[in-house]
Amino acid sequence: MRGLHDFWAALTTPAGPDARPPVPGSRRRGRRWAYVFLIGLVALLIPVTSNVLSQDHGLPGAVAVSLAFAQAGPLLLAVTRPLQAWWVVIVADTAGALLLLFTPPGQNSWPWPPMEIIGYLVLCLALSLRERRRTLIAVWTVTLVISLALGFLAQGRSDGTNVLMTVLSGIVLLLGGALRERGDAQRRLAEQETISEAERARRTLLEERARIARELHDVVAHHMSVITVQADSAPYRLSGLPPQAREEFGSIAATARESLSEMRRLLGVLRSEEAQGERAPQPGLDRLGQLVEATVRAGVPTELSVEEGLSGLPQAVQLSAYRIVQEALANVVRHAPGATSRVSVTGGDAEASGGDGEPVEDSRGGRGGKRTERTRDSAQAHLTVLVVNGPAPGPAGPPLETAGTGHGLVGMRERVRLIGGSLDTGPLPDGGFRVAARIPLLPAQPTGKDPEPS
Repeated sequence: MRGLHDFWAALTTPAGPDARPPVPGSRRRGRRWAYVFLIGLVALLIPVTSNVLSQDHGLPGAVAVSLAFAQAGPLLLAVTRPLQAWWVVIVADTAGALLLLFTPPGQNSWPWPPMEIIGYLVLCLALSLRERRRTLIAVWTVTLVISLALGFLAQGRSDGTNVLMTVLSGIVLLLGGALRERGDAQRRLAEQETISEAERARRTLLEERARIARELHDVVAHHMSVITVQADSAPYRLSGLPPQAREEFGSIAATARESLSEMRRLLGVLRSEEAQGERAPQPGLDRLGQLVEATVRAGVPTELSVEEGLSGLPQAVQLSAYRIVQEALANVVRHAPGATSRVSVTGGDAEASGGDGEPVEDSRGGRGGKRTERTRDSAQAHLTVLVVNGPAPGPAGPPLETAGTGHGLVGMRERVRLIGGSLDTGPLPDGGFRVAARIPLLPAQPTGKDPEPS
């Protein structure tokens, strides 16, 4: 019973819209040409069929015309509704074959005249290009059963057209179905390639989110270190509850709010697949002063020197310089609390800069002018970021961290390497530490006016 139910469902359930491919412009043109062909075929088959049935087989004229319309007319539905058209045609062809049994036997084809075979094969082609495989098998099975039944019903009148119809319809259904499945496979392959493109785009997005995760590490490493040092050192540096204590805890709250704000913004980008970018601008050289002030409030005396004329640098260069200074000062807070630090950002070359990052001039007139001019030219090509700290003073207590993870230095090296620069880090003879970065400038962007020689 289950098999009969599935068989009936295959014959009565046409392929749904999801099982049919979309119709692009080229297929629309092909559909129009199919309609033109079918209209011409129907216009030819109807008069020929009616004439053969009435003149050769001896059917009454009205019956012959009615059968001709019933057998050929449904072909106009073959483009959009081939299964419904097949139901009408198979019933009309079978009825015509049974009516021909009541006519005098002759030399005419039975049970399927040639024009019925032609129309039926065209309909099978439309079915094979439109319907599922199980529907095609069910259609061919019905054709086989009806052809064999008619052949056994009147074996003396059958001239083999029932076998011819069965074989030809099977071949057409097989070839058409194979052609349709090949087209479906090509379409699925194209869809898979589209999905692969989407996956590559998604992988690029994930790589970008990994970059933002590094930004998150820089923010957390700096601000949380500042908060920890302030909270730990306030009870030792302040006795009782003077006004300075309220100011100290106020600065802690401000730093915490800034840290939480940046973390929320970056985490929102990381967690949202629909984010179109960060909602706040990235920090640049103009925010180095705030960074140094927060470090000073954490108990690390810090001097800042930023050369004039660097405001027009590209955003990528400014962001890299800011993050390098941020990570370097965070390391000072964690590993050398209370140590004096010096930050300098200049447009000169590392080799042409002194300890404080200022251009070096020769005291001799002519040669000194040439050397200053060479420093100016290098300012148009590179930005030098120098962060130097001395050893931690004894009374300031032990370092906040004695064993770091090393992610900070790795992040700085990755950041500088991605923009084609160089980074030099290492301890100093007096127990301090030095971070020097040489960041190339984008040649298409203005670097501001040249620094004036001192």
